[in-house]
Amino acid sequence: MRIAVIGERGQLASSLRERAAKGWRFLGRDAVDLTRPADFDAVLDREAPDVLINAAAYTAVDRAESESEAAFAVNEQAPAALARWCARHRVAFVHVSTDYVFDGSGEQAWQENDQPRPLNVYGASKLAGERAVLESGAQGLVLRTSWVHSPYAGNFVKTMLRLAAERDRLDIVADQRGAPTSAQDLADAIAALLPLLRDGRVEGLYHCAAAGVTNWADFAQAIFEGGRARGLMPRLPAIRRLASADYPVAARRPLNSVLSSGRLLERTGIALPGWRLGLQRTLDAMEKIP
Repeated sequence: MRIAVIGERGQLASSLRERAAKGWRFLGRDAVDLTRPADFDAVLDREAPDVLINAAAYTAVDRAESESEAAFAVNEQAPAALARWCARHRVAFVHVSTDYVFDGSGEQAWQENDQPRPLNVYGASKLAGERAVLESGAQGLVLRTSWVHSPYAGNFVKTMLRLAAERDRLDIVADQRGAPTSAQDLADAIAALLPLLRDGRVEGLYHCAAAGVTNWADFAQAIFEGGRARGLMPRLPAIRRLASADYPVAARRPLNSVLSSGRLLERTGIALPGWRLGLQRTLDAMEKIP
């Protein structure tokens, strides 16, 4: 099976590369510029994949508030064009979306059929992208995930470890709830889903996030404890727990980002590990990096 992955150095693309077999191709920006959808057809015609995975996105949540055109170009228009190519060529398509399509109201975990109401431009652009994929006529699989981290690229885990080496105290939001998800665990799930997708046994919208619930402050504490135990940081900084209202940023974040992945488990038997195990996996991998 020929697999083409849009993305090369991001968290998910790098994690997929770890488990890539013969026939996998990773297409970075030099091959597929997501701001130039008119160029996609020639590249994909040449690659001729059986399955296309979009592992790239515009993910600068705060900057998207002032760069909405760029966010929608990459998160809506690009996946729409990729999905249309897949529909024409009967190629299966995997697209990754986000918990930020929801407004964070309530206490219950979000289900796939709950009404999305994004609070920020990033979430709106990702929602537009997933709708474009699902309406394209392609055999599409859209996976919503949350709070992704890995040993690669920029993410909350790496930022916390860096700041912990620089400061004695960190201010961290404690009223936003979600499930930190290892990009490596997500990549494992995608690899396991590919045969099902190719055979037409799974498609549509699914949540695919780590099990369990935490908040950013408690997540940071777990990062510090795990990082200190592995010698990744010199000391344990103190944490001052803040409410979102006391931590002003350009883009509003949902207070409740918990995704229920029960539908995925019920229909495919695939479930991601708990968020603490995913964090251990990221920290273990970082410990091995020179």
